[in-house]
Amino acid sequence: MSEFSDDCFAHGGALLSIDEALARFRTRVAPVAETETLALFAADGRVLAEPVVAAVAIPPFTNAAVDGYALRHADLALATADGLRVVDRVQAGEAPGRAVGPGEAVRLFTGAPLPAGADTVCMQEDVVVDGDRIRLSSHLRPGANCRPVGEERQLGAIVLPAGRRLRPQDLALAAAAGAGHVVARRRLRVAVFSTGDELVEPGRPLAAARLYDANRVMILAWAARLGAQVDDLGILPDDPEVLAAALAAAVDHDLIVTSGGVSAGDADHVKAAVARVGRIDFWRFAIKPGKPLALGTIGTAAFVGLPGNPVAVFVTLTRIARGLFAARAGETWAPPIPLPVVADFTMSRKPGRTEFLRVSLTGDGEGLPIARRYAVDGAGIVSSLTETDGLVELGPDLTAVAPGDRLAFVPFAALLG
Repeated sequence: MSEFSDDCFAHGGALLSIDEALARFRTRVAPVAETETLALFAADGRVLAEPVVAAVAIPPFTNAAVDGYALRHADLALATADGLRVVDRVQAGEAPGRAVGPGEAVRLFTGAPLPAGADTVCMQEDVVVDGDRIRLSSHLRPGANCRPVGEERQLGAIVLPAGRRLRPQDLALAAAAGAGHVVARRRLRVAVFSTGDELVEPGRPLAAARLYDANRVMILAWAARLGAQVDDLGILPDDPEVLAAALAAAVDHDLIVTSGGVSAGDADHVKAAVARVGRIDFWRFAIKPGKPLALGTIGTAAFVGLPGNPVAVFVTLTRIARGLFAARAGETWAPPIPLPVVADFTMSRKPGRTEFLRVSLTGDGEGLPIARRYAVDGAGIVSSLTETDGLVELGPDLTAVAPGDRLAFVPFAALLG
């Protein structure tokens, strides 16, 4: 994997915007090379290494979009006056027994192939049946109610591009195109641990001045949700020797993610530990919360050192680390598109950083949802991520928000996709 650059991202340098960071991820981080062939039912959530090409046209033959009668559009005047004679009946999955000639029609059902000679289908609701004849009660355009061969995709066309993270609807399209298998990149191998003498494993007795480790649980779930093979390395103490040894032992992974210990305090040893066994560029981001974020390489593994506060971890995971994960996974990914909402709060702020606020959506503001800011603003308030609906993004040049202002909102569901 290509290493990250240094100097311009060194500690004390200019703050890096999210867009700049994502652009660098795409150009400087190589995706895993190994691939595997998967059956469609086993490919949900995997990243395509090769495009899916249509083995058949979709649909492979012109067929009826409704239950009705196939006819020649040239006979429309006759069909509305004297009527047409019904000469055949075709179910879905059957081949027509004969062609449609002048003054004739064929009864057929949704999905059934059009017989030769027919070019239009009349819905059964618009037909008056009289014995073996039908008469139309409405006008039809040529080709009405037909799905022509190749309407959706032509034979040989790319139906799914390489880099797509597959969803159930993608698998349906691959199946319709005749693909029984896909070629996907292998799952990323991700190692996760937390740092801090104050942390305790959730569920164990909690001593005085200790905290349960919430960050590691969140990071593990995030990586697993993205389809990674995740190794939980537990909680490590604030000891440079222990940290360096654990990092060196994790080099067989594609991505190593830690939380805590990446700021400038006396007990923040992660940067120094990474520098001993690999390479680090301490990137300071123009983002709030989450300005300190350590990125680097250890062997062929990419390294991400997240902040210690849970809200900062969530923001940097979903807005920054997600881009690095995508680059390593070979995934074509872009940040989710924000939705417009209306503020119901007032705030002032210093410019220079993109800030993310936790908000709940309520009511209706002239056709748009109303964003209500969470009452407690601290980056350590875990419940602020469970009692809100998503994040509002305030651009770096914005200095104030007033009730009624339009803001950009991204729901948590979109951030975790």
